Amino acid sequence: MNTQEELNYARIAKAIEYIKTHFKEQPNLDDVAEQVNLSPFHFQRLFTEWAGTSPKKFLQYVSVNYAKQLLTTQKATLFDTAFETGLSGTSRLHDLFVNIEGMTPAEYKNGGTELDINFNLNTTKFGNLLTAATPKGVCYMAFYEEELTAIDLLKAKFPKANFYAKTDDFQRNAMMIFREDWSNLPEIKLHLKGTDFQLKVWETLLKIPMGRLATYGKLAHEIGNVNASRAVGTAIGSNPVAFLIPCHRVIQSSGNFGGYMWGNTRKTAIIGWEQAVVSKE
Repeated sequence: MNTQEELNYARIAKAIEYIKTHFKEQPNLDDVAEQVNLSPFHFQRLFTEWAGTSPKKFLQYVSVNYAKQLLTTQKATLFDTAFETGLSGTSRLHDLFVNIEGMTPAEYKNGGTELDINFNLNTTKFGNLLTAATPKGVCYMAFYEEELTAIDLLKAKFPKANFYAKTDDFQRNAMMIFREDWSNLPEIKLHLKGTDFQLKVWETLLKIPMGRLATYGKLAHEIGNVNASRAVGTAIGSNPVAFLIPCHRVIQSSGNFGGYMWGNTRKTAIIGWEQAVVSKE
């Protein structure tokens, strides 16, 4: 990410944070533009280019009241819709083209001994992203601020693996998810280190379509244990694949967006962007 892109991202992130914390005041274009030291005209153009929608519409998408309304009005059909198949375009379900394979007990236990992992650093509209893959599929995706820290965190996940700074087809396919057109995505294979319960939760997350939100309780219900909301939350918090496994689509039952491993502002940005893309369709 070059200097200008970093500046633009910082400005948009700051604007999103301001909208998120002041949504009850319904700030207008001038109010938000002032927060990032841009003219309303320049800010409108930059924000629309980055988010794919106007600041005004984005405010509507990311407000907590909108999330509450979404859960209330679609409560009966949220997961009926989420588990439909055969959808096309931006609403296509993740589980039609994402395949999760769990690591073997030996791979899990031995910290990746004799496992070769390729990794690369990318730029997305939501910030810098590290993507890593084994010979079987993507094993890790994480947004980051500091490059060396990001690489250290990856290596901590697989302390005995062999690491190579190179790009492979698994990584390229995974990055295709950041396109706005999801009508012709390639199959994406994941090779994940997790317990059986974690893998089950992550597979369930894949069935929440773009533009939809779910609660921890809803996910617990879908995996067959209505009393496992806390355990589900822990599994979501340990998700090793940012964005592709959409843990950002899980919010609190109150309608609050809640926390996110890679930052609440980024979570808000992703939810708003997905709502904007789906609305275009």
